Amino acid sequence: QVQLVESGGGLVQPGGSLRLSCAASGRSFSNYYMGWFRQAPGKEREFVAAIRWSGGSTYYADSVKGRFTISRDIAKSTVYLQMNSLKPEESAVYYCAADRMGPYSDYNLYDYWGQGTQVTVSS
Repeated sequence: QVQLVESGGGLVQPGGSLRLSCAASGRSFSNYYMGWFRQAPGKEREFVAAIRWSGGSTYYADSVKGRFTISRDIAKSTVYLQMNSLKPEESAVYYCAADRMGPYSDYNLYDYWGQGTQVTVSS
């Protein structure tokens, strides 16, 4: 069974940092894009970042460039999202997802999803 399990969310002050983790299991993801999306109440799911499992090429939404970093540890089969300088408007449920075909920014095309982890940015 394919499983993506997010962790690391929580409450953080504006300007603070969090690192999210996504433990991936159940298959080889060697030809996959691994993506992070977020969804706030009343809003559509939004692309945040993606990484190619093999090769490690990274892709970011313009809104997070320079502040967020996506990475993966192949040995641990884990994808990370380091989030710095967080803003209150970035409070959302953050989801990890896996897509074999692409394009990486379209959530409708992703094959597997985690359960999400809540990130709340508030003072």
